[in-house]
Amino acid sequence: MNRDRFPGLADGWARLDGAAGSQVLDSVIEAMSDFMRSGSMANHGGAFKQAIATDELVASTRAACATLLGGDPEGIFFGPSFTATTMRFSATVVRDLEPGDEIVCTRLDHDSNVRPWVIAAERAGVTVRFAEPVEGTLELPASAVEAVLSERTKWVAVTAASNAVGTVPDLPGIVAAAHAVGAKVYIDAVHATPHRRYDLATLGADVLACSAYKWFGPHVSVLCASPELLSAYHPDKLNPAPDEAPDRWELGTLPFESLAGVRAAAEYMLELDFDAVRAHEEGLMAQALDGLRAMDHVTLYGDAADRAPTLMFTVAGVHPDAVAKALAEREISVWNGNYYAWELERVLGLAPHGGIRAGFLHYNDASDTERLLAAVAELGDRG
Repeated sequence: MNRDRFPGLADGWARLDGAAGSQVLDSVIEAMSDFMRSGSMANHGGAFKQAIATDELVASTRAACATLLGGDPEGIFFGPSFTATTMRFSATVVRDLEPGDEIVCTRLDHDSNVRPWVIAAERAGVTVRFAEPVEGTLELPASAVEAVLSERTKWVAVTAASNAVGTVPDLPGIVAAAHAVGAKVYIDAVHATPHRRYDLATLGADVLACSAYKWFGPHVSVLCASPELLSAYHPDKLNPAPDEAPDRWELGTLPFESLAGVRAAAEYMLELDFDAVRAHEEGLMAQALDGLRAMDHVTLYGDAADRAPTLMFTVAGVHPDAVAKALAEREISVWNGNYYAWELERVLGLAPHGGIRAGFLHYNDASDTERLLAAVAELGDRG
């Protein structure tokens, strides 16, 4: 993998913090800068050439994201973050629900795919039920979701991969089970998208949403659904704003320079050989897991058969904050805490301090893993 395409890696740090946001690709940086220098900075919808160029940018970015996510360009809308997008989407769709209807969330998910649904449900008088991951492995089979489905279930919100422990749920089975009771499925693909190709049509899901800053782009969220689904709901908007989907879902003026970066990131993603990406990342993950399992002072969490290259651990007798600081002294970037996997932190009994998370992307290499293992091994003397 070409590490030279990522200028942020030039300082020599072992960047194992990619689960919280990847390094930015060179062509993304150039696309954003080029757009801002081009003289095409203008709002969209105008008659002059710069506004027309902006319209073309928005349309081509929708098209690139639709190709990446297996959707229709008219079913793509952009937002400032996955959290904001899910807040907006959930608040809109629950208006069609009735007291006694149900929404299913999971305790494996990032809180951005839990709390927005809970808030919306509370306001609508709707019940939220939780699917529980399997104890120990932290797998999420279809049966875990089936156990909390009923004829009143209207939406199932589920991750494509845990941002804390990497678990990849049985999405085909979950989608089929949800659809069998007439429910729609909203998939959080934020953590999964840089690791695997997810196709909305192939999955058969109703909504797939992610954030470009996890796949080498800027801070923009992307939601993919059918144009018919987006047209069926009416989110809050300003009177003069467009009333057609997908535009009516987008609040305010879009960040056009960022969309130039999103388009460049999507084009890069479409060029990747994801079989090679997966093989490379899984090799690094296996190396890290083997090394950490051999350390008596380390506890690992989760052992799913199918998982993204993300691991979570604690060090006996050492506060997670101290672990992260010790690794940072060795120029190794990891995250400590709960990473907003708030429900899972409580399932594991790790609140309020959480654990340590290390994650691999295709720009990481074996030297990053070796540095992590050496540094964690040294911490055994602190316990």
